[in-house]
Amino acid sequence: MATAPILRRALLYVPGSSKRMVEKARGLNVDCVTYDLEDAVTAAEKPTARHIIKDALNLPMQGGAREVSVRINAVETGLALEDLGVVLQGKNLDTIVVPKVESAGDLEFVSNVLDHSNHLNKSSIKILALLESARSIIDIRQIITSTPRLSGLIFAAEDFAKDLSITRTPSLTEFLFARQTITTAARAFNLPSAIDLVCTSYRDTAALERECLDGVGMGFNGKQVIHPSQVDLVQRLFLPGEEQVRGAVRVLVAEKVAEAEGKGSWGLDGRMVDRPVIEAARRVVGKMEVAGMDIRAVWEAEKRTRPE
Repeated sequence: MATAPILRRALLYVPGSSKRMVEKARGLNVDCVTYDLEDAVTAAEKPTARHIIKDALNLPMQGGAREVSVRINAVETGLALEDLGVVLQGKNLDTIVVPKVESAGDLEFVSNVLDHSNHLNKSSIKILALLESARSIIDIRQIITSTPRLSGLIFAAEDFAKDLSITRTPSLTEFLFARQTITTAARAFNLPSAIDLVCTSYRDTAALERECLDGVGMGFNGKQVIHPSQVDLVQRLFLPGEEQVRGAVRVLVAEKVAEAEGKGSWGLDGRMVDRPVIEAARRVVGKMEVAGMDIRAVWEAEKRTRPE
């Protein structure tokens, strides 16, 4: 699976049953808008929500959303096929978010439906898998290799806590094994995204910031959000910081000089620089470019950097 230049710093859930919220979401500047047919929609509202979402998918986005996705109902509920039958009538659909993925068969089912649909862009529709149980973590290798459409993994903390009969705490240490398993597996199989848990205290900015920094440190490159007010902070914190960008640019500028001098490894700012450090610097700069961040001033300021 090749890594695509996909940025999913914030994945915002929007209740599909609320025409007002769905309309508002079309104007948001968010990496991934996810119209929700699952948890945010009651059983009685699901038929109406499908058509609200379908209609929205046939309209152009007005804001800066990079990706438009739909979270369908779990395959095991029997509702996934009904969901797909309606939302695949929407033209501007990029991704299907599949909740409660328990096995490779869940993603194979969705992938097969996409393969046999009449959607104009069916070959390019991606899948994101929500991992919510002990079984999904244990069987993660089979899940990841089930379909080439898979573009990322998402950790659903609340359902995972319910499955294990554990209590979520502010430290999140009870989720350490599951979260590390997800980020490690996503990296090992070259998936573009590993998306972290929801911050349920959406009015608590300090808690949101703490969770974002914790997720970044654990290797996640995005976070689920449940309110538009969370988006800006999440998208800022899931980009490299100013000093990290400057350090990466210094490495890449000095690398050109070192290469011309025939040096395979060299020193910079008191540390040894070799191939892994250079590749990490390229990832930092590449992420800023995908996000549309202008760092020309940093390149200009560091253009005289030389290896030690």
